[in-house]
Amino acid sequence: MAAILARASAESTPVTIAGAGTGLTGGRVAEGGWSLSMEKFRRIKILEGHAIAGAGVTLQELQEAAAPSRQFYPPDPTERTASVGGSIATNASGSRSYRYGSTRRWVDGLRVGLINGSIIEVRRGEPVDFDVPLLPAPNTTKNTAGYPLRPGMDWVDLFVGSEGTLGVILEADLRLEPTPDELLSGVIFFASDDAALDAVDAWRGLDTLRMIEYFDGNSLRFLRGRYSEVPRNAAAAVLIEQIGEDTAPWEPYAEGDSWFALTPTDRERFRAFRHALPEMVNDLMRRRGFLKLGSDFAVPIGRNREMLRFYHHCLAAARLDYVIFGHIGDAHVHVNILPNSPEQFEAGKRLMLDFAREAVSLGGTVSAEHGLGKRKSGLLSIQFTAAEIESMKAVKRRLDPKWLLGRGNIFGTAAST
Repeated sequence: MAAILARASAESTPVTIAGAGTGLTGGRVAEGGWSLSMEKFRRIKILEGHAIAGAGVTLQELQEAAAPSRQFYPPDPTERTASVGGSIATNASGSRSYRYGSTRRWVDGLRVGLINGSIIEVRRGEPVDFDVPLLPAPNTTKNTAGYPLRPGMDWVDLFVGSEGTLGVILEADLRLEPTPDELLSGVIFFASDDAALDAVDAWRGLDTLRMIEYFDGNSLRFLRGRYSEVPRNAAAAVLIEQIGEDTAPWEPYAEGDSWFALTPTDRERFRAFRHALPEMVNDLMRRRGFLKLGSDFAVPIGRNREMLRFYHHCLAAARLDYVIFGHIGDAHVHVNILPNSPEQFEAGKRLMLDFAREAVSLGGTVSAEHGLGKRKSGLLSIQFTAAEIESMKAVKRRLDPKWLLGRGNIFGTAAST
């Protein structure tokens, strides 16, 4: 790897890092130059409280390696075949982020290849050796839009979420948690969105809760195609997971049709239920012949209801097919617009820009967990001023003077040295 990077630097050849190919923003798609696969970085070593994992290890492989010692890695992106390196590069999070936060929180050390061919090892708490300014941060629980610059920041925080633009993640030291002895999962159905949101607000104080996932009425209509047992009168649903088996917090809300699971087998069925929706959406869009338009915006917890109402109002007015689902505990739901014509596709693109502006106006972010990559690099200027973006570019120039790594990611194709 060192030799490849040194040669790329000497020959001014762009290098794009390729992980497992599960990203949603085109970050691994090369714009010229070399595509550098990380698939052979496969080392896994499980220790007490942490794991050493190569960039090419999948999250599923990491969890399976940790399980015999009754430990687990808390970040839980939807796609378990995502790689460790890719999840670090995008600061991924997933359904358990309500309790455990994003990947950044669980990275204690990194081995990184720089474009000049040097390999460095950085540890949590080691500050960068140059001055960086303080950039405004959204008032959200998750954010992966641009570089989170602040004076005295450490190297780990700089590389996590940098989307392959500053260095190549080769290996990581990741913290593990003890596997809970008891877990309770539930899918609780509601007659209205407001009832579901009232419940979510009431549950926020529960210190045992580790997952709160939302499905709107359109999502439930989709899911009935595979799960006929979804109640016909349900207009929204919330998937929860808690440490312990106490059902008391849910009993006031769990009218006869709600589902609960205590065994690993039943909990796996609920995970499959949660992940079936994006699979079904992707299948529909393949048949329609269009890309879906998906959001990754998050807002402050207190603006959660306001943003969700804005989504529903605008989408209904535009008469577009859509589903809304995801991490409502973090005020971070995913809007998927499902166009069926070129006109609908263009209308959906315009709406996504409106949604991004609204999220930022409420104190939120244009990217909570997927990164910007190439497809969404244009959103960076909605959240940051030109001067703030220039300060990010100055950091990139320091580590990648020829602008060779991850061209087009975060800053777009027009970015230059």
